[in-house]
Amino acid sequence: MASDGATYRGLLVDWGGVLTTNLFDSFRAFCAAEGLEPESLGRHLREHRKSREMLINLETGSLPEEEFEPMFAAALGVEPTGLIDRLFAGSGPEPAMFAAVSSARRAGIRTGLISNSWGTRRYPRDQFAELFDGVVISGEVGMRKPAPEMYTLGAERIGLPPEECVYVDDLPFNLTPAAELGMATVRHVAAEQTVAELEALLGFELR
Repeated sequence: MASDGATYRGLLVDWGGVLTTNLFDSFRAFCAAEGLEPESLGRHLREHRKSREMLINLETGSLPEEEFEPMFAAALGVEPTGLIDRLFAGSGPEPAMFAAVSSARRAGIRTGLISNSWGTRRYPRDQFAELFDGVVISGEVGMRKPAPEMYTLGAERIGLPPEECVYVDDLPFNLTPAAELGMATVRHVAAEQTVAELEALLGFELR
């Protein structure tokens, strides 16, 4: 970690739930639209071994989404067509976080993305050159968070050691490996809070 009084030189962020609105709200909206219990999707992914295996294989790129969708739809008891798009239909960009990352980069902070992907085609890649110095997407590198190698690679791709980076994620268990590598970590709950924490760590206002 940077020494007392020093600022960090790198900012690494998650995508879904950080640069987008809350994914679990989207999942609950999907459940409501499909006539499922509000928390059934999250519970399914946590408690059903085969569903978790499907998700892990999707995120690491070993299960194509055209194979994942009918398998996962059958497990949920829903129509498979466009399943992933329907799951994420209730989420969208989080403008304040886009602005914070862009502001940090303009100020000279090295910025990067570390994201577990539900398929790799849904990212707005036309914006990546403006936002990031380096990108790590699980389905493209064959591993997923919370594998420590994801964070190491993220730091490498922005040209910094882990201890000079801040990492932001909405899921606490994804923060632990980053902290163990020496990164400062911020759990994202709301943009205003996250931006304030980043300003304190980076040493300047994100405007």
